Amino acid sequence: MRPPIRPLVPALLAAGTLLTGCGGPEPLPGATPGARPTAEASAAKPAAEPVAAASLGGPGTACALPVSFSLAKDWEPEAVRNPEDPEFAALTRQGPATVRCEVDAKPAGHLGFLRVWTAERGPARAALEGFVKAERGSSGASYRETTAGGAPAVEVTYTVRSELLDEDKEERAFAVATPEGTVVVHLAGTDTEEHRAMLPAYELARTSLKVR
Repeated sequence: MRPPIRPLVPALLAAGTLLTGCGGPEPLPGATPGARPTAEASAAKPAAEPVAAASLGGPGTACALPVSFSLAKDWEPEAVRNPEDPEFAALTRQGPATVRCEVDAKPAGHLGFLRVWTAERGPARAALEGFVKAERGSSGASYRETTAGGAPAVEVTYTVRSELLDEDKEERAFAVATPEGTVVVHLAGTDTEEHRAMLPAYELARTSLKVR
């Protein structure tokens, strides 16, 4: 698990460089921290079919992306501002990919995020492999060919060692090639229970994705 980023927020807000940022289950730099869910809301909810409440990626949405997809109800997106700034590369880059957008699951009662990353044009699998290898503590990666909407895609499931919880937690991501480069959509939660509870929202994003 990456070190908590929240202590950097005041400095980043003062610099005005990021609207939001990346890391483990904590929000990215500059994201406005909201109230954490109550103990009841924090408990992972049973997986259920999500309600598609909004679209992300197209004109007029929170994040301009090479793809668009549906968001589950109450998941809140924020764009990353100036993700190419080398001062924050340790937070905004993972292997070949740069984070562009973060979708917070907290308003929906979960502790986790759906993050969208982009990499240069090339094979989707190569970008996804580089992304996973660059995540500290990752292991047991299993890749498979799949589809994202109607586009060919590659998906990976793997585990990451959480130093905070002293246990492994599941993570999942898929990658799709577009004319503007490879897009990686990654689901991260505080633990495996939260991860599994958020899978329907991840699957909604994958199955509804359209290359723009």
